[in-house]
Amino acid sequence: MKTQVAIIGAGPSGLLLGQLLSRQGIDNIILERKSGEYVLGRIRAGVLEQGMVDLLREAGVDKRMDEEGEVHDGVELALDNRRVRVDLAGLTGGKTVMVYGQTEVTRDLMEAREVIGGRTIYEADNVQPHGLESDSPYITYEKDGETHRLDCDYVAGCDGFHGVSRKSIPADRIKEFEKVYPFGWLGLLSDTPPVADELIYARHERGFALCSMRSSTRSRYYIQVGLDEKVEDWSDERFWEELKRRIPDEVAEKLVTGPSLEKSIAPLRSFVVEPMQYGRLFLVGDSAHIVPPTGAKGLNLAASDVNTLYRLMVQVYQKGRTDLIPNYSATCLKRIWKAERFSWWMTSMLHKFSEEDDFNTRMQQAELDYVTSSEAGLTTIAENYVGLPYESLE
Repeated sequence: MKTQVAIIGAGPSGLLLGQLLSRQGIDNIILERKSGEYVLGRIRAGVLEQGMVDLLREAGVDKRMDEEGEVHDGVELALDNRRVRVDLAGLTGGKTVMVYGQTEVTRDLMEAREVIGGRTIYEADNVQPHGLESDSPYITYEKDGETHRLDCDYVAGCDGFHGVSRKSIPADRIKEFEKVYPFGWLGLLSDTPPVADELIYARHERGFALCSMRSSTRSRYYIQVGLDEKVEDWSDERFWEELKRRIPDEVAEKLVTGPSLEKSIAPLRSFVVEPMQYGRLFLVGDSAHIVPPTGAKGLNLAASDVNTLYRLMVQVYQKGRTDLIPNYSATCLKRIWKAERFSWWMTSMLHKFSEEDDFNTRMQQAELDYVTSSEAGLTTIAENYVGLPYESLE
């Protein structure tokens, strides 16, 4: 087989890239290690930046998002029993975010790919890129007991943090930057109405909490837990009681509880690899960077990478602009480091780092007091939350 762009990974970033390329007549094939059902079963975030919403519209997969997604023009900070609203639209000239689950984004992209006849090879085992520094890269993989070869012009590594793409780059050709936080998020998904119309980020002496949602009937809640905690030790009842302790009393009184559909603990880390390109391989999304979920940036950063690579490939195939290829990594990293900073900053302000009332705790309080009492401070949150503008390749 031969294609122009081989995409490793059929998550939302791989599928979105494939959809955008196909609409521009650029041939692509997606290879995915898992089954389509498994990919759809992943429970992930659901806050989409303005830029990602616009990109999904450009990809022609906005119909169900517009019908079922919820536009949010604000977000709340809860500091013990004090609530502060961040007016996203008012502070950014009308920009908003869309609450629409990543699972639904993935489903829409899968269906759109099927409609256009795009090829996705699921359950492709032992995927291995070759010849990445040559003019003729190719990928080998195993399917149904046979080894196959896919020749291509370029390879897009959309296969996540644990995927093969980044591991295909020699260790002496990349540099990794990482910060591991001393806690994780215990998340619970339930078919219960959200406790509020907007997301609530809560800082409390017992630890951070987040009240989020997937729709008007499905909620997602998180609480900060230690890295030694186990999901099995957290019954639904224990989770709900702890959540109520960490959110304002008036919010806790309105909380509707119910059986969990899913519970999991996610450790928090910041991670970036530089550069994001090796020969004809381009790293996209989690294969190149991870952010703490506090800033709602993970999926949105992946979309930012997709936007850059998509526009690069259009320039290459439609205008012969191969001179822009070396610009990919630097273009992506400008926005990535800004998002990493915002996610680190939000995490640092809102989480409990020590059992002691120490210097850092006082600094957190001072930072929050300033940010929530200053229009400039609230604007900083709003601008970053709705998403900074995409960077240009030139």
